[in-house]
Amino acid sequence: MIHDLSKQPGMLGVYIAELRDLTIQTDRLRFRRNLERVGEAMAHAIAPTLAYEATDVVTPLGDAKGVKLVQQPVLATILRAGLPMHQGFLNVFDAADNAFVTAYRKYDEGGDFEIEVEYLSTPDLEGRTVVLVDPMLATGASMVLVLKALQRFGQPDRIIVVCAIASREGVEAVRKQAPKGVEIWAAAIDDETTARGYIVPGLGDAGDLAYGLKR
Repeated sequence: MIHDLSKQPGMLGVYIAELRDLTIQTDRLRFRRNLERVGEAMAHAIAPTLAYEATDVVTPLGDAKGVKLVQQPVLATILRAGLPMHQGFLNVFDAADNAFVTAYRKYDEGGDFEIEVEYLSTPDLEGRTVVLVDPMLATGASMVLVLKALQRFGQPDRIIVVCAIASREGVEAVRKQAPKGVEIWAAAIDDETTARGYIVPGLGDAGDLAYGLKR
């Protein structure tokens, strides 16, 4: 199931446009904040699809009817680029459990790369709703490996992959190779990826733009 939120008008499209803008990207604080706002907007888009139950609320002047989540989601992200969007989701689902994964491209001398998954911290995922947040879904290789690694910690009832910008190639890779039933929610879907696995037009390297260049 693929949800392309770019087809819905709203402020999410404004945040994505600013993330792509070469001149606005020079302000790291604004770039991180825009990723956070994308996370908040996408969390609100996903929220109505979760399960709720009625609850009683005691106010200073009497009782009121309210609602609460039947179960808190598990918010997962891939370090480091995913942290601002993850924070956006936490701003909405403030009592959620959390999982963190390191996945990175390991290049050889010829410029080719493999994806390495080294560190994973997560609660028990059995029967849970897992929301895996990452700004960019390029080739899909990192996402597929992370999803398979998470399965060692229980079988979720629902897995939602959330990205600011996806490529057609990445969406297809997750659809074919990831665990069955994974949902993809994207704020934008671009048509191309380069030979080095970058989305075109995309926005560049989200981790570097948010936190500075790495060696």
